[in-house]
Parts: sequence; C-alpha cells; structure tokens
Amino acid sequence: MAASQKFLLRVYNTTDVVVKVSLTKRPESVEELITIIREKLNPRLDFEFTLQYEDPDFDGQLTCLHDIQELLEKSTLKIVRSESDASSCASSDTDILPHVPLAQHLKCWPDTFPVPTFSYEVEHVLEKGNKAYEMSGKQLKLTRAQKHNILETMASVMHTFKAYPSDRDVCLAAKALVTTHPCLNEPGSYGWKTSLKFKMGNYRTKLARAGCAEVSVNAGRRSINNPEGEYPHSNIKRARKAEVNYLPNFPRGEDKASLEELRVQIKNEVEKTEPNKVMIEKLMQTTFALRRHEIVQENPMVKDFLEKWPALRFHSQVCAEFHRVTNINLQKQFYAELDRHTPRLMALYRQKATCTGKISEEAPDVDVKRTAVLRALPVYLREEDPEFFKTCDVSTNLTDTPVALLTVVADGAAETSPVHFSPSSMAVVVEGDLVIRDIARFADAYALLFGLIYALHLDYPRKLVHTFTFVQKVFMGLDDGKPLKPSLHALRNDLLQSE
Repeated sequence: MAASQKFLLRVYNTTDVVVKVSLTKRPESVEELITIIREKLNPRLDFEFTLQYEDPDFDGQLTCLHDIQELLEKSTLKIVRSESDASSCASSDTDILPHVPLAQHLKCWPDTFPVPTFSYEVEHVLEKGNKAYEMSGKQLKLTRAQKHNILETMASVMHTFKAYPSDRDVCLAAKALVTTHPCLNEPGSYGWKTSLKFKMGNYRTKLARAGCAEVSVNAGRRSINNPEGEYPHSNIKRARKAEVNYLPNFPRGEDKASLEELRVQIKNEVEKTEPNKVMIEKLMQTTFALRRHEIVQENPMVKDFLEKWPALRFHSQVCAEFHRVTNINLQKQFYAELDRHTPRLMALYRQKATCTGKISEEAPDVDVKRTAVLRALPVYLREEDPEFFKTCDVSTNLTDTPVALLTVVADGAAETSPVHFSPSSMAVVVEGDLVIRDIARFADAYALLFGLIYALHLDYPRKLVHTFTFVQKVFMGLDDGKPLKPSLHALRNDLLQSE
C-alpha cells in the first residue's frame, strides 16, 4: 500500500504529548486498535485505558470510541485511563460504584524478603544483641514472648505475599531475618526456617477461623473430630502457577447476593449493541472475588462459566482479569520478553535445524518472527500436540478440541498450507468453544490464551506442559518456586548467557 493510502491517526497520550500512528488499514475493532496503540507506545501504557475521539457530529467534542466505523482517517484520539474516564464516558450508574481495593496480595514473593519492624521491646533487645554479637559473637537468647512477636510479625508479612509459601520462600525469609539481625543466628541451618513454617500454619488456622477465603477453603479436613473429611494434604486449593490473588475475600460491604446482582448487570450490558465498556470494567473489578470463588471451588465447565460472565470474551477483559490474578500486565510483559529473547531463540532454532538437515529461513518482519518463535518452541522442547495448532476453515467441527489456537482460513486452504504466518484471523478454542474470535495476529492469540488459562483457572495443555511452563517462568516472570525441568533450565541458561 502506498504511503498516501496509509491510515493515519493523531494520538494524545496521558501527558498530552501528540504521537502520529501510521497503520496499513483501519483496525477491525476498537479492541484491536487499543492493542496496536499499546504496542506502538510501549512501555508507557502499563494500564487499562479507553479511547476518545473528536466527534465531527458534535463540533469536535471528545466522545468515547465504541464503534470502529466512527473512526475516520486522520482522526485525533485521546488515551484516557479507565478509572479517570468515568465522568465523561460512563453512565450515572457507574459514578456511584465504590472504589474497591483489588485483593490482599500486591506482588509475588520477593528475591530479598523485607524484614519488618517488630515491637518496641523486641527492636530494643535486637539492637543491643546485634552490638554484642559484633563484639563477641554471642547469640541472643529471647524470651518466649519476644520470639512469639518475631514469628507472628514475620508470618503477617509473609502472608501479604503468599498464604502458602514454599520451602524456598520460607528459607529466603529466614535468611533475611538472620542477615538483618545476626544475633539471631542459631546452630544448624533450619532453626528459624522450621519455626516460621510452623508459625505460618498456625497463622493460616487463625485466618481460616476469621473467615479468610484463601485459607478457609481448605478448612474442615480430616481429624479426630472430623473423621469423614478430606485428608489434610490432599487437593489443597492454593496458587499453583504463581497466582498472586488466588482466592480473595469479597469486597468490604458486599456479599454473594449483592455481587450476583452486579453480575447480572454486566451480562445485560454486554448484550447491548453498544456496551459501556468503562462500566463493564468497573463492575468486573468489583465482582472479581465472586468469579474466583465460583471457578476455584466449583470448577464449572468453561462454556457455562462464560455464559454467566460473557465479558471474559473481550480481549481487554482477558488482559484485565490476568492483571487481577497476577498483578502483571499481560501484553506488555509477554511482548517485551518475547521480543527480547527472539534473536537468541531464532539462532538456537537455526542451529538445531542445521543439525537435523531442515531449512530455517530468516523471518521478514516482527509478526512473522513472533509466530515462528512461538510455533517452534514446543518442537524445540520435544513436545508435540497436533490438536493445539489448528489451521481450519469456518466449517470445521471443534467439539472434541480441549484447547487450541485456531487459524481461520478460506475453505480448502488449510490442506494446502498448514502454517499461515499472516492469517486472516485467529481464534482461541477451549473445551470445544470458540471463546475469542477475530484476533488479528498469532502472537495476540497466544497471549490471550495464556491469559485465559489464568482467568479460567485451567491446567496447561497436557502435551505442552513444558512449553507453557517456559512461557510462564521466562516470558511472564511468574516463578512458582518449583525447579525447572532440565530441558527448560538449559534453554533458560542459553538465553541468559547470550545477554
């Protein structure tokens, strides 16, 4: 397409700096345009936002962009943070919604654990003990009450990161405590670690009795007083893939009945011809805990769950839900790490192709490179699932497909070209249902599927566990504390050594 035929836009960012965005054609939807703008202005757009345009029907006044057909070439757009957009785009019903703190946990377990400040008495004793340790190496002997204060305070801080920390996490916390206060160093290497593990168990019991959902979901297990319950260590419901907000409590002042009313309101809004997406965003934020309780405790069928929560078929809400669960921006993190590791991954693929006698050609543009890297990753890791990457026409029966990335092509084209690097559209299939349609690029579909796995509390595809674990830990930085398999560990080392 000639330069004069490009679809040009002027975009004001949140600091009112004007950026010219050049597209080859009009985007198919508002969601696609938001994705494109996020990529082109990356990494400055690490938040959810809506778009406003200068509406010629109202003398250039800013109006929320809901229909892509309203967008003319050389239009002027303004990026508006979703939370600050309520007064200009949302209805009056949105204005009265309370601001709801998202959840209890703010981030993943830190590499350096932040040792808290203890009670005044304990801090005074520790200060004197550290000075004595520096001079004579004498260890501090704590009273029972003083040790209880240290353990209780440490457990409280540990819970802000995880309700069920792993051995590695507890070990990091114990080392940080002893490093900060050398006078607490004990003979042997497991003293404080063991004490912290037991204290975390006691702390969880207190939280369960207080009704904290994340731990009370595992209460009532088999004991002398409850011989019919589940075994204590079987089917524990807890974060498995480094979810930060696994099972939050209901927002203050809300209960299941009130949140159910908001769910019905979301469903009704989604079914409108022009849904108010700012209002949907606020309601989805408020009802996050209700969705997590339902999907974690009841494990419903995906199709049934999405009938109740149809907003999770929107691209923007998949990304928002992933952020609610992990506190990570899905698209920013995925594309930043994918592009950072693409040159080295392409080099490794070419090296393997040379050894096997297969031809590996240089990809011409960024979208083709991303597609090639993601398509070749399971092959490189010696995994194969012919049902996952599907190239089909619209008439294909997907009933028995558990999970797949679907490249939609014209009738008969799937047989002649099983790999399409420039698809007309992509779709995500889960349990035989086309969950998300009309995705522009392969990498977009891959990222949205990864987000859906977290949003819908799904297991990784059985035949591609290593591939998705690699995406989780290396691309997304979601470390669950479990050691990598040798093949994944070797590949990660290859990538790190090249930097």
